[in-house]
Amino acid sequence: MRAVIQRVSEASVTVEGTITGQIGLGILVYLGVGHGDTERNADAMVDKITTLRIFPDEAGKMNRSVQEAGGGLLVVSQFTLLGDCRKGRRPSFDAAAPPSEAKRLYAYFLERVRACGLPVGEGVFQAHMDVRSLNDGPVTFVLEL
Repeated sequence: MRAVIQRVSEASVTVEGTITGQIGLGILVYLGVGHGDTERNADAMVDKITTLRIFPDEAGKMNRSVQEAGGGLLVVSQFTLLGDCRKGRRPSFDAAAPPSEAKRLYAYFLERVRACGLPVGEGVFQAHMDVRSLNDGPVTFVLEL
């Protein structure tokens, strides 16, 4: 499981002109599900993202989690994170999980984040999405678990 996370002041996802998810302060999560990923991977990713101390404290140091900062998560499925561009000119997506399995684990991931009590926005699986964000920092991390 691979994620690119960005600390944001606000973010939204629009599908066919309709906003499907949005947050204010929080983390924009692009989530890719790979072959062999399980609920255990999703649980570990949720735990890492929701407790990662990337928000500033009173002294301006990254010392607060999204939970402590009172933020939310906007989660967007993105199989292209599993793309391999090392050979040729066209990415290979062999490492990406089949759509049915990826969709199941994406839904499970969302369920686990909601169980943490955080506000959650989401994209639409396999849809063409317009994602807008106001990056804060910018603060961006790549996670692979």
